[in-house]
Amino acid sequence: MAIGEVTVIPVGTGSTSLSSYVAEMQRVLQTVEGITYELTSMGTIIEGPVERILAAVAALHESPFTAGAQRVSTSLKLDDRRDKPSTSRSKLESVERRLQGE
Repeated sequence: MAIGEVTVIPVGTGSTSLSSYVAEMQRVLQTVEGITYELTSMGTIIEGPVERILAAVAALHESPFTAGAQRVSTSLKLDDRRDKPSTSRSKLESVERRLQGE
């Protein structure tokens, strides 16, 4: 399973607030099968097979256009570890163990 972090920024929306776009993108994610996701203050973490993450990112990228944006900037970071199962939570737990001295 891969982990993606995506940030989608509608440009030229006429407002500094983007929360309505973010809310709609979260609704879009609810329709994408085969992934789990978590909204953060700076983006969204998506977990699942690479092809499902990419499908989710494509849907997210399209969402602001549907809502009237004329330009959208999308950034994706993808962590595709294949030697053992990995989740966003397991990555955090590994660091937390090291902070506690294991």
